[in-house]
Amino acid sequence: MHRSHVLVAVVAAAMLVVPAGALAQDYPPPKDPGNQSGKSRGKGRTLTVCKKGCGYRTIQKAIDAATGKDTIRVKKGRYHEGIQIVGSRYNGLKLIGDAKHPKRVLIEGKGLKGGDAQNAVLINNSDDVTVDGFYARHYKANCFFATNLEDYVLNHLVAENCGDYGVYAFNSKGGKMLNSEAYYNPDSGFYVGQTPPQAGRKKRTLVKNVTSWGNVLGFSGTNMRYTTITKSRWFNNGAGIVPNMLTSEKFWPPTGNVISNNDVFWNNFNFYPAAPFKVPQISAADLPYPVGVGILLYGSQDTLVVGNKISGNYLAGLSEIPAVHLLGDKNPKVAAAAVLRGNGVRQNEFGAGGDLNGRDIAYDGSGSGNCFSGNTVRSPTVPADGSTLVECGTANVVAPNALSEIITMGLGDPKSPDTFEAHWIKHPHPARKGVKPLERYRG
Repeated sequence: MHRSHVLVAVVAAAMLVVPAGALAQDYPPPKDPGNQSGKSRGKGRTLTVCKKGCGYRTIQKAIDAATGKDTIRVKKGRYHEGIQIVGSRYNGLKLIGDAKHPKRVLIEGKGLKGGDAQNAVLINNSDDVTVDGFYARHYKANCFFATNLEDYVLNHLVAENCGDYGVYAFNSKGGKMLNSEAYYNPDSGFYVGQTPPQAGRKKRTLVKNVTSWGNVLGFSGTNMRYTTITKSRWFNNGAGIVPNMLTSEKFWPPTGNVISNNDVFWNNFNFYPAAPFKVPQISAADLPYPVGVGILLYGSQDTLVVGNKISGNYLAGLSEIPAVHLLGDKNPKVAAAAVLRGNGVRQNEFGAGGDLNGRDIAYDGSGSGNCFSGNTVRSPTVPADGSTLVECGTANVVAPNALSEIITMGLGDPKSPDTFEAHWIKHPHPARKGVKPLERYRG
């Protein structure tokens, strides 16, 4: 690779905001999801868990006694345990807490040791499992972790201050994350990654009516496919919604995704000076995370961003960047996957309510089939002349210096946290009921 291209690639990798913590954990190996022994048949039992006077005093004891035909109901209380639902025996199991008031059923990781301290709830190789109505916090890995599954449902959950992710799905098909909240997690509040490719009619993953704030990333999706993120709020994170490509996970690139009708605002949480979690200094690319972006498509393909309100993000409302560190990969398939291709940005309102972004859209024009239509734009763009923001059906136009400008905006030094704000365009936000801006953590 030419020296100047190498420089651009190294700098660009600094924008790679993919999860680091997951790679350090001892997670179950990925398998082909959906090939379990089938759904459990017949009438099941209801097993009840409570602190006193029920059949079971711990959730895990009830799970050990259950099969997939059963429903486990957990009454209010504080449960100190790490819960594991593993194997096709549990296909169809329902684990139910308090859907209306999930914080009344707390799964607490503080003080636990060994495997119990890793995840509040781990579901592995068990299809059609529902977990509904729980609050988890203080686990070393994840609050709620679903892997190697098909058709999981994670509903009415609260995920606070776990070691990696709040609500995390990996190597799975057709799941749902609904009506949940995640905050103070040092990778991302919600995560969908390594989605296996599907032929024919796709089983889509749905993320709907969730709230994510106070995390390094509101949503991260390394090599996610067929995922719809909709009608949710992403605010006060370091960056809001970030589909991304990384070769350390399978099934690259992220493709076939929809980001629609979300409220993406105030993602300016500079966590480097202080945070309620262990501050990650580097991303999985061994370089710092940027701060101040609403939606970042990093190496995405065939992704539709439509009907969102994107406002008050001090660096950029939306940015599209090819996975530059992989464009020169010796594997031609990797290099081809790193290119931005077929992404549509349509009917989004930037700077809604007068809450302007630093820049509304930043895109260098690279790749093919990437288009912009019907957006309300109120702030500057990169490049400033907007030449790369072509209408759908029009050939892409590359602005030669735009990529370097976009990359430079996101660079910083974790030892000097102010550097992450050097390119912010900052202003007071209009008031929002029940929400205050989080830019520096004060405790």
